[in-house]
Amino acid sequence: MTVDLRWLWTRINANYWFYPALFSILGAALAFTLVFLDRSGAAEFINDSELIVPARPNGAANMLTVIAASMIGVASTVFSITIAAVAYASGTYGPRLLTNFMEDKGNQFSLATFIGTFVYAITVLRTIRKEDEVAASAEEALATALPGFVPQISLLGAYLLMALSVAVLVYFLNHVPASIRINSVLEGIGRRLLEDIRDNYPQDANGGELEPAPEGQPLPTEVTGYVQLIDFEELERIAKDTGCKIALEVRTGDFVHPGMAMVRLCEGTANDEFEKRTRKAFTLGPSRTPTQDPQFLIDELVEIGLRALSPGINDPFTAITAIHWLGAATAELGRRDLRLRSEDHPESGLVHPLPDTYIHFLQRGFGAMRSAVATSPNASLVMFDALRTAAAPIGNPRRKAMLRQEGTRLVEQARHALRGPDLDQVETRYAIFQQAFWA
Repeated sequence: MTVDLRWLWTRINANYWFYPALFSILGAALAFTLVFLDRSGAAEFINDSELIVPARPNGAANMLTVIAASMIGVASTVFSITIAAVAYASGTYGPRLLTNFMEDKGNQFSLATFIGTFVYAITVLRTIRKEDEVAASAEEALATALPGFVPQISLLGAYLLMALSVAVLVYFLNHVPASIRINSVLEGIGRRLLEDIRDNYPQDANGGELEPAPEGQPLPTEVTGYVQLIDFEELERIAKDTGCKIALEVRTGDFVHPGMAMVRLCEGTANDEFEKRTRKAFTLGPSRTPTQDPQFLIDELVEIGLRALSPGINDPFTAITAIHWLGAATAELGRRDLRLRSEDHPESGLVHPLPDTYIHFLQRGFGAMRSAVATSPNASLVMFDALRTAAAPIGNPRRKAMLRQEGTRLVEQARHALRGPDLDQVETRYAIFQQAFWA
C-alpha cells in the first residue's frame, strides 16, 4: 500500500461518518442474506422447534418497528451526547483536542452499531407479509408453513442485534464520561506520542542527529496551508529520475504560503515537470493532524498544561500530569537516533529531511511551558524532577547538558515570578537537580 493510500485510509478512518456508513451497508447486506435464507426454506427448523415459538406477521412487524424506532432514537441521543462531550472537551482542554474525540473509535463504533441495527430492522420489515396478503410467487408461498411470510431467521438476527445494541449502549454511557476525564485525555495523547516517537525513530542509539543539508536553489510554493503529509518515497523517485538532490525546508505540521520554499535543490537542474511532481509530494490542508507529526501531540500536551496554569483556571495538578507525559516523551527522544525515520523515509541521501534535533523537541515541549510553570511552585518542582529523570536513560552528554540548561532557565524564570518560601523551595529543588547532573 502506497503512502497516498495509507494517508487516504487514515483520513477516511478518522471521519465520524465512515463506520456508521459502513455498518449501514453491512446491516442491509446481512438483512438481504438472512431474508434469502428464509425464502429458501431454511427456517423450517424453527417451525418444528419446541424451544422457539415462530413469530406471527403482526408480532414480527411490531417488533421490528419498535427496534427500528428505538435504534434511530438512541443513535440521535448518542450523537447529541458525543457533540456535547466534544464541545466540553475542546472548550476546557483546547480546540486541538477536537480531532482526538472525533477519531475516538468507541464513539464511532457505538453510533455505527445503532445505525446498522436500524438499517437491518427496516430492511427486514419490508419483507413481512400478513396472512391476508397474497404471495408474490409460489416459491415464496412455500417458504414457511405459517400463513403469509415471516422471516424467522431474520427475526432471530434482529433479536441478537438488539441485544448487542443494548450492550453497546451500556458501554457508551460508561465510555463517554471516562474519555473526557483529563487524566484519560492526557494518557491517550502521551501514549500515542510515545508510539509515534518509536515508529519514526526506531533506533535506540542514545544520540545521533541529521546534519544540515548543503545550500541550494529554493523552489517556492504556490499554495497555502499546513503540511499534513510528506511523501518521501515519491521525493526519492523524483530525485532518482532527475538526478537531483532535494533538501526539505519544512516539516509535517509547518504552515506554508505562496513564495515560501518547501524544498531546496542541492544538485541538478529543476524544470517544470520536476516542480510539478515535487509539489504533488506534499499534502496540504487547513489544519494540522497527528499523522507523521509528533510535534502536534507535543503541542497538545503543552496547550493543556498552559491552560491549566492560566490564572482563570489555576489547576496545577493537570499541568503536572502533562509535565509527566512530556518528561516521558523527552526521555524517549533523548535515547533515539533522530536521523532514522520510518519506512516512508528513504535513506539513500538523495532526499534530505529538515533535521529533527533534540533541542528542537525540548524547546517545543518544556521550553514552551517554562514561563507558565515558573509561576507555580508545585509545577516547578515537578518539572525539575521530570528533567532529571528524563536525563537518566540518556547517554549523550550534549543532550544531558540541554536538559540541565533547561532546568537553569526554569529557575531563572522562577526567580522573577516567585518570592519568599515558594522561591526557597524551588531553589532547594534546583540544587538537588544540579547535583544529579554532576554526580
